[in-house]
Amino acid sequence: MGLMDKIRGEFVDIIEWLDDTNSTLAWRFPRYDNEIKNGAELIVREGQQAVFVYRGQLADRYEPGHYALTTENMPIMSTLQGWKHGFNSPFRSEVYFVNTRPVTDFRWGTPQPVTVRDPDFRMVQVRANGTTIVKVVDPAVFLRQVIGTESVVDMEQITDLLRRTVALAFSDMVLATGLGAIDLQGRQVELSDKLREFVAQRVASFGLGVDAVTMTISLPEEIQQAMTRGVARGVEAGGFADNVRDPNRYQQVQAADAMLAAAQNPGGGAMGAAMQAGMGVALGGQMAGAMQGSFAQPAPGYAQPGYGQQPPPLPVQQQFHIDLDGQAAGPFPVDQLRQFVAAGRLTPQTNVWTTGMSAWAAASTVPALQSLFGGPPPLPGTPPPPPPAG
Repeated sequence: MGLMDKIRGEFVDIIEWLDDTNSTLAWRFPRYDNEIKNGAELIVREGQQAVFVYRGQLADRYEPGHYALTTENMPIMSTLQGWKHGFNSPFRSEVYFVNTRPVTDFRWGTPQPVTVRDPDFRMVQVRANGTTIVKVVDPAVFLRQVIGTESVVDMEQITDLLRRTVALAFSDMVLATGLGAIDLQGRQVELSDKLREFVAQRVASFGLGVDAVTMTISLPEEIQQAMTRGVARGVEAGGFADNVRDPNRYQQVQAADAMLAAAQNPGGGAMGAAMQAGMGVALGGQMAGAMQGSFAQPAPGYAQPGYGQQPPPLPVQQQFHIDLDGQAAGPFPVDQLRQFVAAGRLTPQTNVWTTGMSAWAAASTVPALQSLFGGPPPLPGTPPPPPPAG
C-alpha cells in the first residue's frame, strides 16, 4: 500500500446508511478512528435524518438529500470547532442516522384488566388490545432520551416502554370519558382516535409520534352472556338495565331459561310438553297484564277516585325445589308444580324442599302442596265431613 492510499484510508469520504430492516430506529455510523475530511459526501435517504454529535453536544441536522460537508453547510459544527477561518483540517464527529418512517406492526394490550364503573353492571373489568403506528418525529429528543450511547436502537428495545405507555393511556382515557362498559365497547372505533391523542401526549417526551391507534375492548364472559339474554328477549331497548338491576326480574329470566332448556330436552316427553304449556300460560299472563296496564289509564277529563295511586305489590309465591330423576330442579312456584303433577313427574312421594325447611320431605307432607294431590283444602271454620255410613 502506498503512502497516499494509507492517508486516504484514514479519512471518511462517504457517510450513508443502507437500512435493510423494518424495525431499526437509529444507527451510528461506524467511524472508528477515521476522521471526516473537508468535502466528504453525506447521503441521507428518504425516511432518514442525520444528526452530528460533537463531544456529546448535538450539532447539525440534515434532512434527506446529498451534501458535501463544508463550512457553509455545517454552521453549528463550525461554531463548536471554532472554525473562524473555514473548515480546512479533518475533524472527528459522531454521526447518527435516525429512521423517520412509521412502524406499522407494533401491537399493544392491557397487561391487567381495567376496572370500569358501569350503570348497569356496577363495576366491570375490561381488557383492550390493538395496534399502533409509531415513528420518530424529533430525532434530537429521541437521541437524548432513547439512543444515548447506543450504536443501534430498534423497536424491540422500546417495546416494553411503549406498551406500558399505551396501557396507562387507555386507563386514563376510560376514566376521562366516564362511559360504562357497554358504551365503551359500542364506541370503540370513535374512542380509538381519542386514545391516540392520549398516547401522543405521553410519547412526545421521547421524540415519538403516533399516526393511528386501533382498539378492541373485551368484556367479561358473564357480561356478554347477560347482554345476549337481554337482546334475545327484546328487552334491551325498553328495560334491559332494569332487568339486570331488579333481582325479581332477573330470577324470572333464569326461570325462563330453565323452563326452555327442559322443554327442548328430547327425553322430556310429557314433562317437556307440560313445561311448554307452563311457559305459554306464564307468557300469556305477562302479556295480558301489560295490556291491562296500558288500557287502565282513564280518558282525558274523566275523574276516577283513587286514580294515580300505585297498587300494592303482589304477594310473592312460595317456590319449591323438587327431586326429578335423582336431580334437584327448581325452584318452581306452586302454580307451575301443577304441570308437573299433570305430567306424572310430581307425586305425593316426591321429595321437595323450600326455604325454611330443615330437610327434604315428601310433597304430601308439606301443607302448601297438599292441595295438588286432592281437592281444595276446607275453608277455615268449616267442620269436617261426617264419616260415611257403615
